[in-house]
Amino acid sequence: MANHKSAKKRIRRNDKFQLINKVRKTRVRTFIKKVENYILDNDKKNAEIAFKLAQPEMHRSVGKGVFKKNTISRKLSRLSSKIKLIK
Repeated sequence: MANHKSAKKRIRRNDKFQLINKVRKTRVRTFIKKVENYILDNDKKNAEIAFKLAQPEMHRSVGKGVFKKNTISRKLSRLSSKIKLIK
């Protein structure tokens, strides 16, 4: 346990942001799962719509520091290429 006042504040702050980041990360994963489910169903139209909704949310998570830029770029690229393969 921390002894300094500032360290105690930092612990409280970290706990708060840990919860916020957990919510943000879960939200992004949910958007990704929606796109992947449409891809598995071979539903190109809905997959593209879900992908367009997921993109800004994923980029926002990069801006907030939840995910790294390259991670989101890689995930978007893979989803995009899977959507293109749907006939």
